[in-house]
Parts: sequence; C-alpha cells; structure tokens
Amino acid sequence: MTDTVSRVDPAVGDPAPATRRVDLGDIPVVRTRHWFRWAIAAIVVFVVAQFLWSLVTNENYEWDYFAQYFFSDPVLQGLGLTLVYTGVSATIGFLLGTVLALARLAKSPLLNAAAWSFIWFFRSVPLVVQLVVWYNLGYLYPTLGLGTPFTTDFWIVEFPTVQLISAFAAGVLGLSLHQAAYSAEIIRGGLLSVDQGQLEAAAALGIPPRRRLSRIVLPQAMRSIIPNATNEVIGLVKGTSVLFVIAIPELFYAVQVIYNRNSRVIPLLLVAVVWYTIITTVLSILQYYIERHYARGSVRVLPPTPVQRARHWVAVQWARLGDDTPAPAPRPLASGGES
Repeated sequence: MTDTVSRVDPAVGDPAPATRRVDLGDIPVVRTRHWFRWAIAAIVVFVVAQFLWSLVTNENYEWDYFAQYFFSDPVLQGLGLTLVYTGVSATIGFLLGTVLALARLAKSPLLNAAAWSFIWFFRSVPLVVQLVVWYNLGYLYPTLGLGTPFTTDFWIVEFPTVQLISAFAAGVLGLSLHQAAYSAEIIRGGLLSVDQGQLEAAAALGIPPRRRLSRIVLPQAMRSIIPNATNEVIGLVKGTSVLFVIAIPELFYAVQVIYNRNSRVIPLLLVAVVWYTIITTVLSILQYYIERHYARGSVRVLPPTPVQRARHWVAVQWARLGDDTPAPAPRPLASGGES
C-alpha cells in the first residue's frame, strides 16, 4: 500500500477526494549533511595513512631485523615465561581474591578487618618493590620453617629462605599477591551488583548459602566481573615486564638482552610490542565470548557473533548473484550455540 498525504491548494480550495492524495515516494528526501563528522573522519584517515606510509618507507624500523628475531629462541622462551607467570599468577590471584572478597562481605569483624588490611597493604606498595622484597627476603628472615611458636626453633622442618624463595617463587608471590588485592575489589563489586531480592528469594526457598553463591549470585555477578577481570589479566601480562628487576628472562628481559648486544633497539622493541599485542588480542576475543555466555541471563536473544555476521554477509552477497533468491535473515542464537 502506498503512503499518501493530503495536499490542499489555498487558491482552489478543497479538491475532490480522488485528486487530493499525493504519493510520498514523489517527495524528495534531503539527507542531513554531517560536515564536521566528515572533516574529523578525513583527518583520522589522513593520519592513519601517513603513519602506515612511514612504516613502509622509514628505514629506521629495520623490519629485516624484526623478522629475524620475532621467532628466535630467546624471544619464544621469554614469551613462554610471560604466559606461565600470567597464568599462574592470575589463577592464584583470583582464587585468593575471591576468598578476600567473601571475607570483606562476611559479618565477622575480624575477617572483614583482616581482608581489608591485606587489600590496603598490597594496593599501597608498588609491584616492583614487592618483587624486590620477596627476592631479598633472606636478608630479613634467613630461615623459614615449622617448630615452636613465637621462637626460631624450627624443629619440625627448616629451610634456608634463599633456597625456598627462588627468583621464580618471588615472581609468582609478588604478582599473585598484588593481583589478589585488586581482584578482591573487582569480585566484591560484582557480588554487590546482584540485587538483594535474589538472595532473599533464595533464602526464602531454603537454598543453602553455598548453593546460593555458586548458582544464583556468581552467574549474575560475572557480567560485572568479567570486563574488569579481563582488564586485570591484560595488565598482568604487561606487568610481567617488571620481572626483569629480579633477572627473570621473560619477554621484555629477553628483548633487552638482545638489543644490548646488537644495538638494534627499535626492531627488538617492536618484537615485544607485537607479541604483547597478540596476547592482548587473544584475551579480548576470549572476553567477548565469555561476556556473551553470561549475557544469557539479561537478554532474550544473544546478538550474532562476528563469525555469524560474516557468514550472513557472505550469504547475502551470494544470494545477490541469483535471480530471485531472497537473502537469508540473520538468526541470532538464544544460547551460546554456534560461533
């Protein structure tokens, strides 16, 4: 059916009903011109193009050295250590952070004060200082062990601190405890974001507290926890670069050693930059799918994933090659489903 409007000429008066209807399709549509938006877009395109041109023409980047060392053994070994430290420290940090967050929300003043003190202290001390202290803990406590309380009589078991806390252990302790302090506040904020009515309803139904936390509170809190937690993990990946202060050959330390020998600073730094960017990109993709998984409780139909949107675009372009085949409509899935 064609949309029409009435048009009345003041000189003629009200015409007959058959002649006063006008097709809206005949009225020209004047589109809004966003001159400022186009100007900003043009400037951005120019800056990006200028930067890409410099990447190709500037010989100081030394892309041949970049390609030579990108997959070299020291760099890959440093990358492996970076991933190991990130995985171990993130796991310990978030587990301990969950315990601290629950202690902060507990009704016990002692648990609340202890958790608050832990978070306050490890958020106050810079990470690099924590790493150096853990690495040199032997100067403060030469031996550690178990024995008579409030004495140094370790008659059960005793270890020299230098042997017990190696460089690897100092790195894990520093990163994990530092991460736990920040993770605790992220998890506590997520738990507080859940409506109290959910807890009251669960308690009224007689659901045990542990099941309330695992089946009702945490799945809803994850929507608030995941974005901030991913930011913390990404920050932890880059935070491993400070491990060079205790001579741990992670990615940045390995790159430093190489460019101190051959003086190719820029290409070696670019190697580290690209590897850190790849890790961050992978974590960002994982964040998207985890957020999408936990969004099932807040939306009826999940939005299509980038892969699903790409498949739909290909299907539409393929359908246009046919004669009268209609283009398929995108079908977002109601649950995680196909990606």
